[in-house]
Amino acid sequence: MLGAVAVGLPGKARFASKTIHIGVQKYGTLIVLRQRATLEAALQPRGIDVSWHEFPGGPQLLEALSAGAIDFGTTGEAPPIFAQAAGSPLLYVGFEPPTPRGEAILVPNTSKIHALAELRGRKVALNKGSNVHYLLVQALTSVGMTPADVTPIYLAPADARAAFERGAVDAWAIWDPFLAAAQDATGARVLADGTGLAPNRQFFLASRAFAAAQPEILTLINSQIDTTDRWAKANQPETVRLLAASMGLPAAVVATAVGRMGYGARTLTREVVADQQNIADTFFGLGLIPKKLDVASAVWNSET
Repeated sequence: MLGAVAVGLPGKARFASKTIHIGVQKYGTLIVLRQRATLEAALQPRGIDVSWHEFPGGPQLLEALSAGAIDFGTTGEAPPIFAQAAGSPLLYVGFEPPTPRGEAILVPNTSKIHALAELRGRKVALNKGSNVHYLLVQALTSVGMTPADVTPIYLAPADARAAFERGAVDAWAIWDPFLAAAQDATGARVLADGTGLAPNRQFFLASRAFAAAQPEILTLINSQIDTTDRWAKANQPETVRLLAASMGLPAAVVATAVGRMGYGARTLTREVVADQQNIADTFFGLGLIPKKLDVASAVWNSET
């Protein structure tokens, strides 16, 4: 395993340790990949180890990638926009299909709020810069409102759930598996999910240094992710078991989330890049990022 991370060193020197650092969140394909240990098996003949690092959300994961603490990871659609705007040396290397039902704006089951327009003046918890940030923006836009019409309370998922359960916020924008867990434990009601509002794709991202130094290994990782996706789709009961064991959540809760997953990783298409560009333009128009972005400039070309 790698000790201190050599931040700022040239790409080849940075990866001379033969250890790849991969950032994961609590849930998703990379967790299945980690639990099955198939990537380690594929890399073992090359003398390469894998070190896994868990983060509470995409923004935190990409902060680590920007700092050189990890080489590869996965997030939803909004975190790469904020990270690119902040100058992160990231590259989009793949994506999974949309899962709009895998994120939602929740209200307590006893709440008097029954329509998005009734969020005006209310407190909404969310992880700043996460996939649900875009969902909230789009949901408010759909009823003629802007983020200025609500009071955002920026909290990581665990803190947001605590605030939601004690009534410190009026609504909570959250993603699976936290979404499924909250629905199961609290009976929370979905005010709106991503259907018709936000595609909620998962992206796989790498640092530019890693992509430049290890393009063949990056291709191998992508292949392993796609193989894992195909396996997970064909073996959902086992997928539920692996994820439940990793997360410490009831199998029934995980099964709900797994049923909303998207399967089949692939490299970015023009449509996906255009959708990401639209998100970036939306955030820029609202003043949420400081400059206009060119998303296509951050898409990995495996041929180079």
